[in-house]
Parts: sequence; C-alpha cells; structure tokens
Amino acid sequence: MVPMQSTENGFRGPVDGQQTPRFAGIKTFMRLPAGELPADARVAILGVPFDTASSYRTGSRFGPEAVRSISSLLRPFHPVHRVDLAAVPAADVGDAPVVPGNVVETARRVQAFLEPLVATGAVPLVIGGDHSITLASLRALRARHGRLSLVQFDSHGDTWDEYFGERYTHGTTFRRAVEEDLIDPRASIQVGLRGSLYQERDAALSTDLGFEVLPARELLALDVEAFRARVAARVGENPLFVSFDIDFVDPSCAPATGTPEVGGPTSAHALELLRALAGLRLAGADCVEISPAYDGPGQITALLGATVVWELMALAALRAGVPTTADVS
Repeated sequence: MVPMQSTENGFRGPVDGQQTPRFAGIKTFMRLPAGELPADARVAILGVPFDTASSYRTGSRFGPEAVRSISSLLRPFHPVHRVDLAAVPAADVGDAPVVPGNVVETARRVQAFLEPLVATGAVPLVIGGDHSITLASLRALRARHGRLSLVQFDSHGDTWDEYFGERYTHGTTFRRAVEEDLIDPRASIQVGLRGSLYQERDAALSTDLGFEVLPARELLALDVEAFRARVAARVGENPLFVSFDIDFVDPSCAPATGTPEVGGPTSAHALELLRALAGLRLAGADCVEISPAYDGPGQITALLGATVVWELMALAALRAGVPTTADVS
C-alpha cells in the first residue's frame, strides 16, 4: 500500500517521497489524492487537454499529462513561503471533458465541470491546454466572485478580435473576457508582452481595452519589489485570476510551446515574480501552452510548468490562511 500524508481532518496528502520513490505510483499532480475533493478543500487541480484553438504549433493537449508526470519531483514544503503543501486539503480531480476541434462546446463543458468545484470555495488550478481554455475558468469564477482582476504572464496579449475569421481562439481569449464582463481590465495587468507584430496598431489592442501592459523590456528593468507594488496597486483587493502562459518565459528555459518568443525572463525570474503575488486575493489560476513534443529529453518546460502550479498552490494556501512555520516560531 502506498503511504500518504494525513491531517487531523482525514485529508490524505501527497505520497511521501521518503517512503515511496518518486518514480513510482500513479501520476497525479505532485502525487496528490485523485478524485473528489475533501469537504474542506482549499485547492482543486485539474487538466484541460485541449489545443485546437492554437494558431501555430499544436500539442498542448498533452500538457496536463507531462506536467503531472514530472511533478513527482516536487516536494511539499515551500522554503520561501515556509508553507507545507502536504497540509493543504486538495486533490487532483482529473481532466475536464473536451471536444477536439470545437472551442465553444469545449468551453461550455469545462465551465460545467468547474462550477461545482468553484462552489466548494476551493481555488481551481488548471493545467492546459492552449490559452483558449482560460475563458471557461473565468466564466465559472465570475458567478461566485464577481468580476475578476487578471494578472496575465504572457508574451502575447491575446486580445485580437478574431483569428482566421474565428472569434474563439487562443489569441482572442481576453477580448472575449472583457466583452463578457468577466474581468475588469482597469484592474488587470498583462506582463511580459514582446515580439514581432502583424501591424503597428496591434501594440495598442490591450491598452485600448483598458489593460495595463508591462512589456518585457520594462519588466526586465524592474526589481521584484517594484513589480509587486505595481501589480498590487493595479489589482487591489479584487478577486484575482492568474494566467501563466509558458511562453512568458524565454524559450532558452521553456522551448516546448506553440508560439515561442525570444527576449523573455528566465525561469528563475519568473518564479520570483509569482512569489511576489503572495497576499493577493487569488480566486483561480492556470498554466497553459506547454507542448511536450517540443521539449528536450530533460523535460525542462514541463518541469517549469509543474513548478509554476506548485507556486500557485502555495499562493492559494497562503491566501487561505494555512499556517506557515513563521506563524509557529
């Protein structure tokens, strides 16, 4: 029998890697329990294996599988935030149902899958999948939390009106989100945008909708404390959704993505930026656009994606008031 961590309320945490080797067992995220959430769940991990809204390279449908597999490397204690994630009531609830080739119906089914999870009060952490899947999360969360703020780590704004004549693609997600009143663009920020454009006016697509944009060149000149202050001033006490497109990170650190852009932050810098969000009112998050077929044998992109989800889980735990060792000492 595989030994599990236990808490006073009966929650079974991740498999103990000091008792069972991390290369063994069923590959849930971080080897968390699979299936239904515990009654007092703080976090719900799920996958959305959908990528047919991609405009260039597909393959992120296999992102959830790759992230879960390599996440067995992760240990539960977060040494920066000093929080033990083994004590956070959570589960990997599996993959939401998708319809390959049908963006609209997939979003409807994913939203229906998310709604009962969101109703429990748990923070959903979604592993994608291409960036079109975020719309379903925002719809499900809007019903519980009201209009959300967005912190989007990305090299692209994803605010085109259409792509190839289609209104629902991974490049139109956040224009649709504004149109549906799911997010407040004037309390939201897009971080890390860079790269070539089709035309000059593309640079204003996000700001015209009301988003604050922190381009990669400006981001790389900021220290982490200045970044935190800028984000906190923008978001305030609003319920927050964090969307992390893996192409935010420079492809030297994260090559396995559909539309890579050079000139981005390193993986180390990206993790520090995520840690700077501690204390904000996190309602949900995702990590998207990991396309494992383009990864190397070391699976560095999948490992980064798993670590991003681990960082998001720590943020959710802190916001939920899970005790840290700093509280005890």
